[in-house]
Amino acid sequence: MRYSTLAALAAATLLCLPVATATAVDLEQYLKRDTFTDIKLSPGGEYYAATVPMEDRTAVAILNRSTGKIEGSFVPPRNNHADSFEWVNNERVLIGLAEKFGSLDAPSPTGELYAMNANGGRGELLVGYRVESQGPGTRIQPKKVEPVAAFLIDPVPGEDRSVLISVWPFTEDPYTRVDKMDVASGRRQTVARSPVRRADFVSDLQGEVRFAHGAGSDNVNKLYYRDAKGSSWKLINDEAVTGRIESAQGFSEDGKLAYLRVEQPNGPDAIVSWDPLTDARVEVLRDPVVDPHQLIFRPGTRIPVGALFLGDTPRTRFFNEKSADARLYRSLEAAFGGDAVFITSSTRDGRHVLVETWSGRNPGDFYIFDTVEKKADHLISRSQWVDPDRSARVQPFALKARDGMPLHGYLTRPAGATGRTPMVVMPHGGPFDVFDDGSYDSESQLLAAAGYTVLQLNFRGSGNFGRSHEQAGARQWGAAMQDDITDATRWAIENGHADASRICIYGASYGAYAALMGAAREPGLYKCAAGYVGVYDLPLMHTTGDIQRRGSGETYLKEWIGDPKKLLDVSPVNLAGSIKAPVFLAAGGEDQRAPEQHTRRMEDALKKAGVPVESLYYPTEGHGFYTDPHRREYYSKLLAFLSRSLGGASATAAATSAQP
Repeated sequence: MRYSTLAALAAATLLCLPVATATAVDLEQYLKRDTFTDIKLSPGGEYYAATVPMEDRTAVAILNRSTGKIEGSFVPPRNNHADSFEWVNNERVLIGLAEKFGSLDAPSPTGELYAMNANGGRGELLVGYRVESQGPGTRIQPKKVEPVAAFLIDPVPGEDRSVLISVWPFTEDPYTRVDKMDVASGRRQTVARSPVRRADFVSDLQGEVRFAHGAGSDNVNKLYYRDAKGSSWKLINDEAVTGRIESAQGFSEDGKLAYLRVEQPNGPDAIVSWDPLTDARVEVLRDPVVDPHQLIFRPGTRIPVGALFLGDTPRTRFFNEKSADARLYRSLEAAFGGDAVFITSSTRDGRHVLVETWSGRNPGDFYIFDTVEKKADHLISRSQWVDPDRSARVQPFALKARDGMPLHGYLTRPAGATGRTPMVVMPHGGPFDVFDDGSYDSESQLLAAAGYTVLQLNFRGSGNFGRSHEQAGARQWGAAMQDDITDATRWAIENGHADASRICIYGASYGAYAALMGAAREPGLYKCAAGYVGVYDLPLMHTTGDIQRRGSGETYLKEWIGDPKKLLDVSPVNLAGSIKAPVFLAAGGEDQRAPEQHTRRMEDALKKAGVPVESLYYPTEGHGFYTDPHRREYYSKLLAFLSRSLGGASATAAATSAQP
C-alpha cells in the first residue's frame, strides 16, 4: 500500500492519443477514464472522498471542500480497487477493497478493510488476509490476524470510532458473524452470529443487528429476524417454500416497521413494510415495469424514504409523495431540466447534500446543494471533456418477443440520424442480474460516433424486471435468450432504424457468446460478428474458470446454464460451419472468468470451417483490457473490422504496439 500525490493521480487519468482527423473517430474522449467515480461528503462537510480510476487499480482521494486540494490519498496494488468507502466520522474513512483481473471483470471483494484519516495519516489495513502480526514479542495485538474477509454493515450510531462489520471465515460457503470494530485500532469483538451460511446483515437505527440473509451451496435464500440483541433468530422467509427472495432494507423512523424488498410471482420487485409484532405486510412502493434500483435515505440518516428506478428514464418515487423528502427531490429534478437526480451523501445535519445528475448523453455531474439557502454549486463532472449536446441520442424502446414476453432496451443513434443506418447489436454481459439502463455508455457512444445505431436489449435473464423475467433465462443460452436478440434486431429493421443489409453483432463476455451464436443461428441477418473476452465452449465452463471452484458456483452452472452434456449444440465452437460472416475475436491470457482457451478453440474452429477470422491476444490482460495501448489497439482494430462490413468510420490511428 502506498500514497500518491496530486500529480500522480492526475497523470493516471490522462491518455496521449493521436490528433483527430476529419474522416475518422478520435478515440480520446471514449477511452479516457472518468476523473472520479463515487464521491461522498464527510459528516461535517469539510471534505469529500472520491474514488479515482487508474489504469489497473482504483484509488481514493480526500479533497478539502473549501480549497479543492487533495489532503490525502490511498492507492492499492495492481488489480486491486477501492470498491466501497464510507466516512465513519469527520476525519476517518473506511475503504473496502476488491480485485478485478480485467476492466470488464466484476469486482471480487477481497474482504479487506483499510482506514485512513482525511489528511492521509494513520493509513492502516484493519482486517483481511494481508493483516500482519505486530510480532511475537509484542503483548498487545489490537488487530486479529486471521484468514477472514470482512465487509462494512453500518457505523454504530453515537460512537464515532465504531462500525459493525460482517466477517466471513475462509471456508467454502461459511457461517458468517458480526463484529464491532474500532476504526482507529482495528480492535473488534463479536456481537452476533448468523443462523445461515453466507449471510449479510442489517442493523436498526440504534446499531443492533436485526436481520440475516444468506444461502448455502444450494443457493436457496433464507431471511432471518431477531427482536433484539441476544434474542433467537426467527426464519421469516425461505425461498424453497415461498418461491421468492426477500431482503431487509432498513427501518422506519420510529423503529416499529422494517422495510423489505420482496420478489413477486410476476413483474418487478416491491418494497414492503413489515410489522414484526403483527406480521402485517403493506406494499409501499412498486413500479409497473422495473425493480427498485437504489434506496433513497433521508439526508443525514439511514431512514429509507423512497427509491430510484431505472426504466425508460430514471425516476424517483417515495413512500409519502407529499413528504419533505419528496419535495426536495422534485425541486432538484425541476432545477436540472429532467436529468436523473440522486443524492449520494450528505452532511450529518442534512443541510448540505451531494447531488449527482446524469443522462444517456451526460456521464454525470456533481453539485453541492444547500437545503436551507436552496443554492447548488457545481463540484465536478465525471468526464468534463464530454459535451452532452454533441453526444449521441439514447432512446428507449419496447417490443414483445415471439412468445409474448415484454422486452425493453435502448437505441443509441448517431448524431443527426433520422432514418435507417448501419447497426451494431450489442448484447450485454453477465447475463443474469445484469442489465442496460440507458445511462451514458462510452462504448455505445464510440460506435455511434463511427456512424452506427447501437441496439442494447434487456433479453430474458437480464436483471431489473423482476424474478420471472430473470428466471425465464435459466438454461436458455443459445435458445430463448438468443431469440430475444434476434427479435429485437428484426424489430429495428421493421421500424426503420436499421439498414437490413448492414448489421453486425458484437459483445463482451456473455455478449461475445451471444454474438457468435447470433452469427451461427442467423447467418443471413448479420454481416459480421465480434467477440471480446467471450465464452464459446459451454461444457468447458464446468471445468475451467473461477465459477466452478465453489459449491455454490457449481450449483449456479447447473441451474442457470445447464448440464454440460446438453450444451454441445448451443456452443458456438461446435457451430463454426454455420457461420458465414467474418469474425473478430479478442482475449486476455490472465482472464479467469472467460479463459483464453475459449477464444483459441473458437478461432481454430472458424479457421477449419473456412470462416474469415481475425484475432487479438494479450497474455498480460484479463477479463477486459486494462492498459491504454492495448485498449487503443483493440478499439482501432474493432472499428476497422466493422468498417469493412458496414462502412462506418475507423479510428484516427491504429495502436503501434505489436501483437504478442
